[in-house]
Amino acid sequence: MTTKTDPPAGAEAPSKEPNSRRDFLMKAGLGAGVVALVGQAGASLRSLVPNVSYDAPTTVKLGAPIDFPDGMKFLPDERLFVFREGKTFHAISAVCTHLGCTVRAEALSKVEEASVEGKPLRLTHRFQCPCHGSKYSGDGTNQTGPAPKPLAWYHLSVAVDDGQLVVDLAQEVGHDFRLTVA
Repeated sequence: MTTKTDPPAGAEAPSKEPNSRRDFLMKAGLGAGVVALVGQAGASLRSLVPNVSYDAPTTVKLGAPIDFPDGMKFLPDERLFVFREGKTFHAISAVCTHLGCTVRAEALSKVEEASVEGKPLRLTHRFQCPCHGSKYSGDGTNQTGPAPKPLAWYHLSVAVDDGQLVVDLAQEVGHDFRLTVA
């Protein structure tokens, strides 16, 4: 147990100014330092969460199936060829697998029948890259030029809410994929 004792007689009591200038400046400095650290920490944590995502959506509604004529329709915004044969649809990327240029479709003078991965396919077009001359067959298979692999085929589906065709540009499918719309 401690007891408070008075200073000896004749001794000067220590100066105790509770609000001295030195104390005030020290507290103000410490407060400013704490505020700066908290602000910097908050800014650092906030930078981990971006304000905007610049990635394009991977699923895109293309329109009603009836809006697609038999044959091929090019969708420049999605860089996509959508083929329709009756009630059957498939989608082929228009992005060259060499350096990403947009390939052009050239109509064949005569429709060709081919078996692609065991399923019949009518080939009405072939594709050519204008940048470096890669050529692709009607199913997107690379034939000549620097293109290292075939054009991608993407998954198609029908939207439940409004019946539009939906392409998922992040989901590649095999060349035997066909969407049949009732």
